Amino acid sequence: MGLTKTQYFTTQQNELANISKALGHPARLAIIDYLLKVDTCICGDIVSELPLAQATISQHLKELKNAGIIKGTIEGTAICYCIDEKAIEILKQYFDTILLSLEKKKTECC
Repeated sequence: MGLTKTQYFTTQQNELANISKALGHPARLAIIDYLLKVDTCICGDIVSELPLAQATISQHLKELKNAGIIKGTIEGTAICYCIDEKAIEILKQYFDTILLSLEKKKTECC
């Protein structure tokens, strides 16, 4: 990632950017919505829920897992996925900070 010059940004900024990038696809949001609904599941469950091929869903799961948004545990021959609350807490803290800052300003801009 040398071209993006990530070393010039804070660890928090890079972490938030990584999480945000992973959330930037509607299929990944649909996977998260499904996981929130069912708590835990395997890839095959998601395949039957979304209009995507198994390989495509596996790739989206990989991106979500690499970003720390979901985690998976091996159960037999399958991986059981669920939401990783740490990443969600990072997002919550970031947006709470934004909201608090906006509430303090309460002025019109631009």
